[in-house]
Amino acid sequence: MLNRNSITRERIAAMEPRIRPFVRHTPVLRVDMADFGRPPLAVDLKLECLQHSGSFKARGAFTNLLERPVPKAGVVAASGGNHGAAVAYAAMRLGHKATIFVPEVSPPAKLERIRAYGAELVVGGARYAEALVASEDFAEKSGALQIHAFNQEETLVGQGTLGLEIEADLPELDTLLVAVGGGGLIGGIAAWFAGRIRIVAVEPEGAPTLYRAFEAGQPVDAPAEGIAADSLAPKRVGEMMFPIAEAFVERSILVSDDEIIAAQAALWDRVRIIAEPGGAAAFAAILSGRYAPAAGERVAVLVCGANANPAKF
Repeated sequence: MLNRNSITRERIAAMEPRIRPFVRHTPVLRVDMADFGRPPLAVDLKLECLQHSGSFKARGAFTNLLERPVPKAGVVAASGGNHGAAVAYAAMRLGHKATIFVPEVSPPAKLERIRAYGAELVVGGARYAEALVASEDFAEKSGALQIHAFNQEETLVGQGTLGLEIEADLPELDTLLVAVGGGGLIGGIAAWFAGRIRIVAVEPEGAPTLYRAFEAGQPVDAPAEGIAADSLAPKRVGEMMFPIAEAFVERSILVSDDEIIAAQAALWDRVRIIAEPGGAAAFAAILSGRYAPAAGERVAVLVCGANANPAKF
C-alpha cells in the first residue's frame, strides 16, 4: 500500500505546468438551489465535464504519458470508458499508439469517442475487472505501458491538479462533493487539499466501493451495479488512494439510481449541462438532500464527466 505522503502537494504543483498545455482550465458556474426546487443555497459547479475527452481523466492520462517512458508498443488501458477515452486522446496528442480494453457495459458514446481518437478498441467482459485482466495480459505479451485508471501514482498526481485548480477558482471553499469509483479523482484532490477543506465522497448505492472500504478499514470488494456502473463501479477502490481517503475524506454518501437520474435531468433542464450518471452523482447528493450544508457553508460540486448520449437530453 502506498504511503499517502508519496502523493504530495509539491508533486502535484510541479506537475500542473507540465500538463497545462494539454488540458483545459474548466469553468465554475454558481447556481442557486432554489432554481432546482430546493431551499435557497449558492452552490458552485466545477464543470470538469468540459475537459478534453469529456472528463477529468485527461489530467491523469497526460501525467502518465509525460512522466513515464512510452515503449514502441505504445500504451494500454482498461476502462469503463472515460479513462480509455482520455488515454486515447493523450496518446493521439503525443504521438503514441494506444490499445483500450472496455467491458460490455460501456455505453456507445464512450466507445465512439475512443475510436475517434484513433485507438484500437477491444470490448469484452461484463465489468471493468474483466477488462483490466485482459489489458494486463496484453501488456505482458506486447510490452505496452499499462496506464491504470486509478491505482497509479502518476494518475493520482494528475487528478490532484484538479484540486489545485479548484482552490485557485474557489479560495473560500468549505466543502467539495466528489463522485467516487476507483478513487483516483478524490484521492488526488484530497492529497492536494490535505484536510484544509471538507471532502465528501458520493457513490451509487449499487457500487459502494469507498463506503465499504471505510467500514472494513481497507479496500474490499463491493457490488458493481447500477446506472453508473461504467464509470463508478470498479469492484474496489485503489490501494494507493485509500490511505489518503482515510486521512482526508470526511465520509461517503450513497445515492440511488433514481437520484442520479434526477440530478442528470435537473442539470440539463435548469442549466443545460449534459452529465453522464457518474458525472451527476455528486450533484445528486445535494439535490436529494442526502448532503445538507450548514448555514453559511460554501459548497462546490464536481461535475466530472459528460460522455453521455445527447439524444437522451
